[in-house]
Amino acid sequence: MLIGSDIRAFLAGAAAMDAATRVADLQRNPAALLAAAWYVAGGGKGLRDMVLLPYRDRLEVFSRYLQQLVMESLGKKLDRDGQVVHQGLAVYGNKGSTDQHAYVQQLRDGVDNFFVTFIEVLEDPGDIPPLEGENPGDFLDGFLQGTRSALTEEGRLNLSITLQRLDAHSLGALIALFERAVGLYGELVNVNAYHQPGVEAGKKAAAQLLDLQARLEEAMGHQREHTLAELQALMGLPTPEPLYWILRHLCANRRHIDARGDWGQPESLVFIHD
Repeated sequence: MLIGSDIRAFLAGAAAMDAATRVADLQRNPAALLAAAWYVAGGGKGLRDMVLLPYRDRLEVFSRYLQQLVMESLGKKLDRDGQVVHQGLAVYGNKGSTDQHAYVQQLRDGVDNFFVTFIEVLEDPGDIPPLEGENPGDFLDGFLQGTRSALTEEGRLNLSITLQRLDAHSLGALIALFERAVGLYGELVNVNAYHQPGVEAGKKAAAQLLDLQARLEEAMGHQREHTLAELQALMGLPTPEPLYWILRHLCANRRHIDARGDWGQPESLVFIHD
């Protein structure tokens, strides 16, 4: 809405996909087909990474969105029965129109630990005019079809998603498609795709470290010089590692603490409180 996009068309596209993905028929449900493809490609254990290659510049950051959606939702240590399964599905990629040169060599000839998801848009981009009689859309289509053929010839797994055009409506549908596929894949591998204990653990650890930093700064104010071992004992920690990282940050930013010694030899460090 802030950039002037047609938000109602976006939501309408998502709603249309929501209706399509409620159909209880694998062959007619696009999200179920997508989830099934992920399951088969990775043996139900995420053994292959998803490489996303959209052939439209406006989808350049779509793979980053999918990293958040897919990896946060499916990366789980435990299944819903409490069994250790270490599930997940890694995602990487970029726009195929230019960045395929950074990927395709390994995708075709390197380690076979991935499957490619191509995103094709049939209608040419309206924001790139013809140049010297050549249509940029022809080159985009040629790159996509050539890359797909090259990978298929080598037996590399790939699938294609085709849009008639890229607009707010189709983008809403595309995002909804992957959201529904993630939920269905979670059912196939028996994990809860809708909670993120790993993310919460990171947030809690960050809060604990900020609290430790505050207590460390207060404790150092009572004496001018400390070694790392002395600070570890003073703070009652089993390891000096978090103190080392905190003090390195404080010293680099001149936060009333300086260090004497070699950072490569932590035992030699003496920390001086101004």
